[in-house]
Amino acid sequence: MSTPQDGDVTPVTPNQLAQVQSSGIWASGTSVSDDAAGVGRALVASLSGNAEQQVLTAELQQLVADVQRSATIGFPRITADDGVRLSAHTIKLNGDEPRPVVIVPSGWTPFGWVLFEYLYLRLALRGYHVLAYTPRGIGQTFPIPGGGFIDAPFTSGGTVDVAGPQDWADGSTVIDYAQQHFSPSRVAFLGESYGSGISQLVAANDPAARVDAVVALSTWGDLEAALLGNGTRHLAAVDALVRFTGGPEERKFDPSTRQLLDDFRKGENLDDVRAWAQERSPRSYVDRTNARSIPTFYSHTWHETLFPVNGAVANFEALTVPKHLNLWIGDHAAPEGAGLTAPGPNVPVEEALAWLDHHILGTANEVPGWEQVVSQVMFEPTVRESRPSWADVTTETERLYLGGASGGGQDGSLGASPAAGWKASFTTGELTEATAVDELLTTGQQEWKGNPKTYVTGKFDRGYLATWISPAGARRVRGVPRVHVAVTPAGVNATLVAYLFDVAPDGTARIITHEPYTLTGAEAGKAVEVHWDLQAAVYDVAADHKLMLVINAKDKLYSDDNPAFATLHLGSTAGAEAYLDLPLG
Repeated sequence: MSTPQDGDVTPVTPNQLAQVQSSGIWASGTSVSDDAAGVGRALVASLSGNAEQQVLTAELQQLVADVQRSATIGFPRITADDGVRLSAHTIKLNGDEPRPVVIVPSGWTPFGWVLFEYLYLRLALRGYHVLAYTPRGIGQTFPIPGGGFIDAPFTSGGTVDVAGPQDWADGSTVIDYAQQHFSPSRVAFLGESYGSGISQLVAANDPAARVDAVVALSTWGDLEAALLGNGTRHLAAVDALVRFTGGPEERKFDPSTRQLLDDFRKGENLDDVRAWAQERSPRSYVDRTNARSIPTFYSHTWHETLFPVNGAVANFEALTVPKHLNLWIGDHAAPEGAGLTAPGPNVPVEEALAWLDHHILGTANEVPGWEQVVSQVMFEPTVRESRPSWADVTTETERLYLGGASGGGQDGSLGASPAAGWKASFTTGELTEATAVDELLTTGQQEWKGNPKTYVTGKFDRGYLATWISPAGARRVRGVPRVHVAVTPAGVNATLVAYLFDVAPDGTARIITHEPYTLTGAEAGKAVEVHWDLQAAVYDVAADHKLMLVINAKDKLYSDDNPAFATLHLGSTAGAEAYLDLPLG
């Protein structure tokens, strides 16, 4: 077959590799960086012999040469049960010795399986056959003059099933192909992002239970929570994913999925959306995974904007199989993206591969000595903490009560004594300086690089939000914070977004965590007690720093179910005083 690189490959430079290592794989919240994509294209062009000039650095040339000497390379199309043809790439190790195969469904990007060619070459040199493929519907497609479209060679046919039953069946068909092509001793799945969810779902649903281990990087456990957590639609994440498929929505999704996306955007027929998402959630099949005792490795980030961390942690906790969870600073694919794409030190990928080696190759390494959960402390990249389980991350809870009126430029208090009878009022309908991120993916990518966003709390417009601040004091935040407050909505629905900040003596701040909540079916003007969990965090607050809780009514990541420019009232009821529960460890 023709390869993805025909006619458009540019040489990879050391500066380009350095840029991938330093800046990661995202150019924006809706695009892959040209540098990262260029490395994958150049590797495949050289591997297939279609590069018209030398396009690799000396290090990458050597990597390709080593694999070519030890393996046979292929670029097949695998035909699914319904006739859809999946673009795939194989590396078959030479010799008769039985070897395991690692199957890698690609992530949800326009470049399909090409983006992580560097990973496949590394897996081959570690002793694995490799079969990478692009899930149905994913990959670049281009309009042609006179009408119609043409797909890139790495693009798979069909329409995107969003990790649904067609994708599970495709995964089983790919296993069939792998067994015929490689006669593997064992079968593992490894996936990043979309590929990680598919990996878990294929492992749980393959009729013959043929998957021996799963490595799931930047994954999800509960797609319903990722789309509709606390009743709030995650509009920005879905918009970004739709634009990441590689082609127009009307070509990439079938009519039923387009209708579902339209319902989601409008906030209609949400029970149908929930059922659709539950079907695509590994959490729905955790009993099958446990019954099959499939070893499972999770890698996730604290400030994940596509698949928030709590859903992944909850699914991880439900697993009773051999398992491991790494939690990192940053957002989706920031920690491991560069390590899957280009050479350079990358601990998240190295640990994932070490775990795979132990469970599939039987390598005697350090993995048996790892504790089950390892957390990188925000924003201290050299500090990681190991715990026997997620339950051991939190050892105690500090309850800080919300007190005093906030508004008119004044902060309320966070303290040890219950306080009732106060009211904090603000106007809905405006974005504020208190926001979760500047942009999907890239704000968290900057966190991973050591440049977390700095907020200026003096710019928080108290006309559109309420604030409470604690006395200075050192705290080791470890786990899932929880907010309880009385809200008096202006309509039958109300959206609140809570943010927890670490505030320095100069008034600048860094975000620890956040989470939205949408109240529905309320009575306008009548107070309702609400409570919700924020996303998990592991964060050290310095002795001279304060905690600030901010609640506003609008964030660009989420739907807003408030009446526009109405007044929202928050308060604290005697006997059910407002509080922030702070997990410590």
